[in-house]
Amino acid sequence: MAKQLNFTFEDKEYTLEFTRRTVSEMEKKGFVASEITDKPMTTLPALFAGAFLAHHRFVKQETIDKIFSKLTKKEDLIGKLAEMYNEPIMALVEEPDEDEGNVNWTATW
Repeated sequence: MAKQLNFTFEDKEYTLEFTRRTVSEMEKKGFVASEITDKPMTTLPALFAGAFLAHHRFVKQETIDKIFSKLTKKEDLIGKLAEMYNEPIMALVEEPDEDEGNVNWTATW
């Protein structure tokens, strides 16, 4: 099951999650996860906003910023968002289960 963060803000339920599609979309828009340390003022809010894409795509940035400003335990939150972001990436590169339909490959050099 995918990792999700759930909370209620102004009587609305939110579920934050990253999928392969949303991670890809963020990367196409210029998000670079490795820049979190070097550019935290832009990267951390972008990571948080990106988590809305899977289930709450049309929430305005102003609302996302307001929610972020009201959240507690932000250091823990950032760690959880990073775990969530990495989950679809790890799923992309993990080995398939042993199956007769798997494709084996070899290099010619």
